Amino acid sequence: MEARDPVLFRELPAIRKIIQDETWLEGERRGCYVSPYDVVVRDNVCRVILQVGQQLRESIARSLPEPTWLQPAEWACVPEKIDFEI
Repeated sequence: MEARDPVLFRELPAIRKIIQDETWLEGERRGCYVSPYDVVVRDNVCRVILQVGQQLRESIARSLPEPTWLQPAEWACVPEKIDFEI
């Protein structure tokens, strides 16, 4: 899987850790092995990500360098209309 969103790419280790933790916790609750694909584990992972997802995304986004967008002073250099002859 190629993550084009740099924030999403950096969230993957945290999401993997949440899956591992929830799998372990459910295994402890049941007293036996539980698959990471178990329905209860998936529900719990979704619940945790919904609770902390926005905070996680914001903290990772703050750590990324600013995108190289045009600055307002450079806007004047961009033509409003580009004519292409075919």
